[in-house]
Amino acid sequence: MIKQIYRRGFTLIELLVVIAIIGILASVVLASLNSARDKGADAATKSNLNNARAQAELYYENNGRAYTNVCTAAGGIGTMLAGANSSAGTGNAVCSSNATQWAMKARMMSNTAHYYCVDSTGQAKSYTSGWSTTAVTVCP
Repeated sequence: MIKQIYRRGFTLIELLVVIAIIGILASVVLASLNSARDKGADAATKSNLNNARAQAELYYENNGRAYTNVCTAAGGIGTMLAGANSSAGTGNAVCSSNATQWAMKARMMSNTAHYYCVDSTGQAKSYTSGWSTTAVTVCP
């Protein structure tokens, strides 16, 4: 009687198939994480801009009921503008003001043609196109 020896383990082909499947799954997960990261940056930008509205009203009350320099003055919304620029990308958020009104807008990371705008009239909404670096004092 001949004794048979059985070897347990995986063949090279089986190992290569498993590695290929893991690689495909990893690429799908990484692609999903990029869009989630952009959506997170968009949410941070919107939050910064919405918080700017309350800060601008405090500035208005403390500075002779005027919005003049609210975008740049101490106690104004300059830090929110810097925060929006850090989450949307430097140069992708602009703010402008005069004595009676102000507006701030920032480009969205998930789609750079879209932007979000808040202003002194209480508007806060997303726009699907027409981004420009031109500062406005009222959202379109």
